[in-house]
Amino acid sequence: MRTSFVFSEVVTGLRRNVTMTIAMILTTAISLGLLGGALLIVRMVDKMQDNYQSKLEVSVLLTNDVSANDKDCAQQPCASLRSDLEATSGVDSVVYENREKGYERFRQIFEAQPELVKLARPEAIPATFRVKLEDPARASVIVQAFTGKAGVKAVNDQGEFLSRLLDVFNGLRNIVLGLALVQALAALLLISNTIQVSAFTRRTEVGIMRLVGATRWYTQLPFLIEAVVAGVIGAIVGVGGLALMVWGASRVSGDLFSSQILPPMGLLDVVIISPVLLGVAVFISALTGYVTLRLYVRL
Repeated sequence: MRTSFVFSEVVTGLRRNVTMTIAMILTTAISLGLLGGALLIVRMVDKMQDNYQSKLEVSVLLTNDVSANDKDCAQQPCASLRSDLEATSGVDSVVYENREKGYERFRQIFEAQPELVKLARPEAIPATFRVKLEDPARASVIVQAFTGKAGVKAVNDQGEFLSRLLDVFNGLRNIVLGLALVQALAALLLISNTIQVSAFTRRTEVGIMRLVGATRWYTQLPFLIEAVVAGVIGAIVGVGGLALMVWGASRVSGDLFSSQILPPMGLLDVVIISPVLLGVAVFISALTGYVTLRLYVRL
């Protein structure tokens, strides 16, 4: 098989149907970009679970009178609450955080957002018991046992908040995957149509090649390579667009990442998922091209 001939046929095919080739590349790029976005969301969810799972606590917020008058948790009902929490089965540690320490903690968390820190006042921060459990999944035991007790304003399970946040991201991932599937279907149809049009425009020369003894595989290979090349270019464009979006998002939402509210996503994450996108592009393009040539094109 003459490699130079196959290469020249691929270049000729891509140039002859340039508008359809560009459309195929762009559609593939959009589809893979959306798929890459979904994979980045999956990575973000995994990072959030790893970051927060070991830090999950149950926060027992105390009433205003306790917060204002019992700085060291030496009086009732604060002292009895601490004793009851420490005696509860499954509790690993109990830390009392008075109003002043709570305010300092708030300032540290939101130091990247000075406008928000300026609006807050120490009087608005309640004293809190931060309860770390041996098994964070048993947080409901603390919530049920201490909700409504004297001196308790509210009991917050951080695991519940994290679960809700992860559900939001998972829902966003499913939406992006759905859009990616729609775009992928459009890309498949374009690949199939492009191959059929390319084969039709070169039917005469292919027929001559078959008459002089060329095998069916030899005459079909340039069309198959055309589809794969267009898919690879589309993958490269998609990865480039995804990297640009991640860079732009990090600039716009830098405060969320710098304050550790959300795990940072950078160009390294795009590089990590790019082989997956490239592999998907090659596989789908090659498979679609092969099926189209076998079912719809007689060469």
